[in-house]
Amino acid sequence: MDNNFLTGFAYVGKGFRLIFKPGVKRFVVIPFLINLVIFSAAIYWGYGQMSDWLSHSLPGWLNWLRWLIMPVFIVTASIIVFYTFTLLANLIAAPFNSALSEKIETHLSGNKNISSGNLLSIAKEIPVTIFSELKKLAYLGLWIIPLLILFIIPGVNIIAPVAWGLFSMWMLALEYTDYPMGNNGFSFAQEKSLLKQYKWLAWGFGGGILLITFIPILNFFAMPVGVAGATALWVEKLRNKSGSR
Repeated sequence: MDNNFLTGFAYVGKGFRLIFKPGVKRFVVIPFLINLVIFSAAIYWGYGQMSDWLSHSLPGWLNWLRWLIMPVFIVTASIIVFYTFTLLANLIAAPFNSALSEKIETHLSGNKNISSGNLLSIAKEIPVTIFSELKKLAYLGLWIIPLLILFIIPGVNIIAPVAWGLFSMWMLALEYTDYPMGNNGFSFAQEKSLLKQYKWLAWGFGGGILLITFIPILNFFAMPVGVAGATALWVEKLRNKSGSR
């Protein structure tokens, strides 16, 4: 198996192509709308907060500083959006993402017994998918404090942005591959174990999703593309290496 960064990255493009396939598009609508609403609310709220702060903190003769402060705001807001609103969107959309993953796997494998995709089956999956999302949030919480400490240690803080970037890429790969692997009976521990064997593949895929999360308009598609791309990655690369579940 190609365990390299570029192979994983390429599955983001495959995810884009998959979400527009006939029979798949209707499963994309709800995850897309959830992502659209939450990202739009995050951008609106963040811009409003920044504008209010600048209006009350900068005197009129320093208005030119807005152009210097705004890039810092954009970077900061991007981090906040990723670690709050993105995770919130995935938590809300989890049952629908699971159904989308099942439909993508059906499309790729040709196995018609994988997915039903009706509202009753989605409703039955809600407790399972929500619990799975909470486990991922707990895993994230265990790593946040050590990663934040890196920023305040002299010398070590130089590598802190790199560590955050790698962890973000890893977390996104784990977030989205959880849907196809969870649908196939994998526990969270088993998912982590499998991905650790193919870190470069995971980092490549997570890096691609991280990139489109920061690109306007494309970020609205990040969640369904992540689910579709991760499912294709599972079917074509990881499934045969996973053993029987």
